[in-house]
Amino acid sequence: MDRILIKDLMLRCVIGVNAEERRERQDVVINIVLETDLSRAGRSDDLADTTDYKALKKRVLSLVEGSQFLLVEALAERIAALGLEAPRVERAIVSVEKPGALRFARSVGVEITRERRGRT
Repeated sequence: MDRILIKDLMLRCVIGVNAEERRERQDVVINIVLETDLSRAGRSDDLADTTDYKALKKRVLSLVEGSQFLLVEALAERIAALGLEAPRVERAIVSVEKPGALRFARSVGVEITRERRGRT
C-alpha cells in the first residue's frame, strides 16, 4: 500500500484533564499516514485521482483548533476518522503528541491505526 504523509503538523488546542491544562491552548504535534493506492494518480498526474492532502490538512486544522478534548486518544480518533472519509484511503495512522507534557520528556503522545469499516 502506498502512503500519503503529513508530518509534524504543529497546532494549538485546549487538551488535557487537569484544570491548569484547560486554561490555555497547548501545542500538539500531529503526524498522519494515509494508506492508499497512488498508482492511478502517478500515471495520470491528476489531483482527482488521489487524496487531496491540503484539503485534509484544512479539515484537521479546523477540528483541532476548535476542539476541547480531555484525551489525546480522542483527538487522534477524530483525526483518523477525517482521514478515512477520503474514498480511496484504506488505513489512517495518526499520532498526537503534547510536547513538554511530562517533566524530563521531550514529548508524550499516542499513535493509533484505524481502517475503513469492515476491517480491524
